[in-house]
Amino acid sequence: MVRVILPLHLRTLARVDGEVEVAVEGAPTQRTILDALEARYPMLRGTIREHGTQQRRAFLRFFACNEDVSHQSPDEPLPSPVAAGVEPFMVVGAISGG
Repeated sequence: MVRVILPLHLRTLARVDGEVEVAVEGAPTQRTILDALEARYPMLRGTIREHGTQQRRAFLRFFACNEDVSHQSPDEPLPSPVAAGVEPFMVVGAISGG
């Protein structure tokens, strides 16, 4: 099981408290984690990735093992601690403003 931490607004939309766990076959990647997340919580479709392109939405970042993996290929395997459930995959809302 892969642990996923969502920002508050997405946790509220998915009606979950705290982190969630999703089952992913094989080595987890951004794509397989988000596919599993959207299958389990269909209300999240289109909130993390664009519907048509499946590209990460602006103002969201992905982190694994305290590293920003937002610009990595969505099919690149994530670090083994994420696969083992030791470290979470984090979806983080960007903070912007002046």
